[in-house]
Amino acid sequence: MNILVTGGAGYIGSHTCVALLDAGHKIVVADNLYNSSVDTIYNIEKISNKKVIFYQTDVTDEEKVDAIFKNHRLNGVIHFAGYKAVGESVSKPHEYYYNNLIATLVISRACIKHGVKKLLFSSSATVYGDNKAPFVETMELKPSINPYGETKSMCERILTDISRAGLGLSVSFLRYFNPIGAHESGIIGEAPNGIPNNLLPYILQVASGKQKYLSIFGNDYPTVDGTGIRDYVHVMDVAEGHIAALKHLSRGVNIYNLGTGKGVSVLQLVKTFEEVNNIKIPYKIMARRPGDVAESYAGVAKAKDELGFSAKRDIKQMCRDAWRFELYRCSAADAKSI
Repeated sequence: MNILVTGGAGYIGSHTCVALLDAGHKIVVADNLYNSSVDTIYNIEKISNKKVIFYQTDVTDEEKVDAIFKNHRLNGVIHFAGYKAVGESVSKPHEYYYNNLIATLVISRACIKHGVKKLLFSSSATVYGDNKAPFVETMELKPSINPYGETKSMCERILTDISRAGLGLSVSFLRYFNPIGAHESGIIGEAPNGIPNNLLPYILQVASGKQKYLSIFGNDYPTVDGTGIRDYVHVMDVAEGHIAALKHLSRGVNIYNLGTGKGVSVLQLVKTFEEVNNIKIPYKIMARRPGDVAESYAGVAKAKDELGFSAKRDIKQMCRDAWRFELYRCSAADAKSI
């Protein structure tokens, strides 16, 4: 199939591009490079040894998106493009609502206009709100405690209504938990611009000497060690989950969690990283961060039963692969400075 990947130069998008190419699909990538680099496109091509058609385009621009659909006979769309930092969404709610909702409206309208019948939407476990873990797809969604999560919930509602309107568009919502790690080649991984908002990229910056210490936001949660518990899943498992969802996309609305079904605390992740990479990570305990919840992990039975998908890479591999990418990234930066 010929698949448009919006946000394909981003973290999860780039790894999914590799998985799509490995599975024999052709891809077109649209990304405005807001929080990514064109180098990622070159690295996707390097890993896959296949050409990527790339548009540096903001998918809130309906005219430019329409041109992409006109230029390519697309069989489906995987929509990643959107702002994604929980903390930042609390301080910049207007930007998050505008960007994430408009992009989804533009993409879904283009799908209908050009007869593209398959749409996978990059959603999030944050849509479950303060439900009790494990989160399962049949739960009634509660209000999210941050604007980022609300944008994902609203996009799901929008796409649900569009799918039910008899316009020929079938959608799958893939609710991610906490993707971490990197491609085993070490060539692509999570490389946010500026100070990271997510845990493992922050750990990597401490490990490589870019930051003096890791800030851990809260150690008074009702968890095993007081730090927040998350379902960390290898980004290549998440990528492969998209391939399974695309293959098994049925008519109407489909919802799947992509996670491991196991919770790991912040301190447990730090200790695992230290163990597998033989690096000490200094940290300081800070106040709780607005918008965070104590515990979040997936119920994974539905994805296993309907898609045949189960995450197979463990937390140690996630930490090893992430550090391999950070070393590659640092060496590439050093080479450019010579």
